[in-house]
Amino acid sequence: MRDGAIAYDELVAAADLPIGWTDEQDQGTYRLKRRDDQARFGYAVERHSWKQFLHPRVLRLWRARRQERGFEVMAAPEAAPKYAFIGVRACELHAIAIQDKVFMHGPHIDLSYQTRRQEVFIVAVNCAQAGGTCFCVSMGTGPKATVGFDLALTEVLHGEQHYFVIEAGTALGAEMLGNVPHRPASADARQAAEGVVAHTATQMGRTLDTTDIKALLYRNYEHPQWDDVAARCLTCANSTMVGPTCLCTTVEDVTDLTGEQAERWRTWDSCVTIDYSYIHGGSVRASPKSRYRLWLTHKLATWIEQSRRCHDRRGEGEAQWPCRRLNCSWRSILSSQGLSLVTCH
Repeated sequence: MRDGAIAYDELVAAADLPIGWTDEQDQGTYRLKRRDDQARFGYAVERHSWKQFLHPRVLRLWRARRQERGFEVMAAPEAAPKYAFIGVRACELHAIAIQDKVFMHGPHIDLSYQTRRQEVFIVAVNCAQAGGTCFCVSMGTGPKATVGFDLALTEVLHGEQHYFVIEAGTALGAEMLGNVPHRPASADARQAAEGVVAHTATQMGRTLDTTDIKALLYRNYEHPQWDDVAARCLTCANSTMVGPTCLCTTVEDVTDLTGEQAERWRTWDSCVTIDYSYIHGGSVRASPKSRYRLWLTHKLATWIEQSRRCHDRRGEGEAQWPCRRLNCSWRSILSSQGLSLVTCH
């Protein structure tokens, strides 16, 4: 735990897990609470994402050194750290799959991402509780992990019993499982694990009907609700920073005081900031309305055409709660345009 919240950080031992802690996430609210048990993963998907480890906030692309004639450009390769991601949720696995598609499976491969991604061992956890902003059932991305993991755990707490049902998703996962004490899961244990996931599926804080959603957004490009939300949006970019499928970047060039050395750095950026669309003469999207509309329309509509696949809302429950206090979430836009979107109690 860090800064009053459960966070993804380095683990030295199992005792570093947030044992016996849970969280409440909803309406601009995040609260830590003690549980009545010793659950290791008794919390919802967290406010940060695994994106920070695979797609770093800051990355040096290259450096250059002045020579007698011109300059020499030198690549800036970095040794990829070897990570074991512990506690990845189903929606986050789908988000990582989108990152893979963008950075590794397109016409241009991001070598930094590819190198990091190839060194990751993923231990997924099937969710035992949903957060107030979760809607993975509507998107078909959870709460059970089905793809993209080496090992998947389901934590079962029943009376005095506390155990994990484990599924191996890769040969490496099976090999790792063979190195720890375990026994074949009984029929009762399997049923208990399935019950955990089934119960979580009934706890969704949000539901979203995606029927005809692309056409709906295209039809309502000038809907007055865009103005209403824009009047309250701070364009702070918090949602895009934590959003696991928000992958925008910019580059910055720096030189030393002698002018002999130069470097180019890539940093995270956000389409909701005014500088993101800046070209000669000014920004293409000068108003908060135009930037918010671009962001939401891309997430739920234009992404479909660009990628020829489903909506880009994987793991985005964690990106929703930063905006709740001002009530300028995408839910208010969709509700105003006639889309079936309800809060579950």
